[in-house]
Amino acid sequence: MTNNTFSRRAFALGAIASAGAVAACGNGVGSRGSGMIDARVRATLDAMYRTYPNTRQLADKSNGMLVMPLVTEAGLGFGGAYGRGALQVNNVTVDYYSVTKATGGLQIGAQQYAHVLFFMTEAALSDFRRSPGWAAGADLEYVISDRGESVEADTTTVLAPVVAAVFGRAGLRLGATLEGTKYSRIIP
Repeated sequence: MTNNTFSRRAFALGAIASAGAVAACGNGVGSRGSGMIDARVRATLDAMYRTYPNTRQLADKSNGMLVMPLVTEAGLGFGGAYGRGALQVNNVTVDYYSVTKATGGLQIGAQQYAHVLFFMTEAALSDFRRSPGWAAGADLEYVISDRGESVEADTTTVLAPVVAAVFGRAGLRLGATLEGTKYSRIIP
């Protein structure tokens, strides 16, 4: 009987100890995930500049940009969204991020889209980089609508701490929801 108890404990301790080692296998170090994200970021920025030429002015005036090339969102009552992207400062990728969104309410459907957050002040960029998980808040101003209008980098836009461009929507999602969005640093 003591032998069975010892072997169960040994098995449990071995399983717990190996869980950390197995979890470390998927940490992304040495993977090609960053190269894939960088290629998607370049393609997304090229498409945005081509479709909305005035966003180049916004990019030039910003202190940094968080580019999320593909965010997939779905919901039926409860829903969520996920995507991965890169933070660029002076056109150089400095970190990789994921976006996670949870929604609840009357909703049905699925969609995919790209979005870019322009950090217009140094304080907004450093707050984003220092936080363990940044949530989009009231200081976010949207500059591109679904109708494909162009955007101007005027004084109102430039004075906003964070400006968002959401574009390239595909799919259909209907409803009225409460939602929360969180950006977290990742190792792809």
